[in-house]
Amino acid sequence: MAKRFQVGEMAHVQATCKVTGVLTDPTTVTLQIIDPLGAQSSYTYSAAEVTKDGTGIYSFDLALPVEGTWLWRWVTTGSCTGADEGEILVRSSAFV
Repeated sequence: MAKRFQVGEMAHVQATCKVTGVLTDPTTVTLQIIDPLGAQSSYTYSAAEVTKDGTGIYSFDLALPVEGTWLWRWVTTGSCTGADEGEILVRSSAFV
């Protein structure tokens, strides 16, 4: 189920990387975002755009200035290879 937010809120998007149940740091961590207008953005841990919250745990705070469906996809490589994706639904506001 997609998370729901209001225009102007901030979404905290998190990725967890585990190998046989143990939190493990991957070699690369990339977050891809597609906004409701179709614009694509990519953020990486190596460029200090993604935050490392602990071993195998990464996050990104995404500003949501536009209503609609935002898509996200985490991709990790190396010792912990994987992908996860989801969506964030943003409702309009009478105040914004």
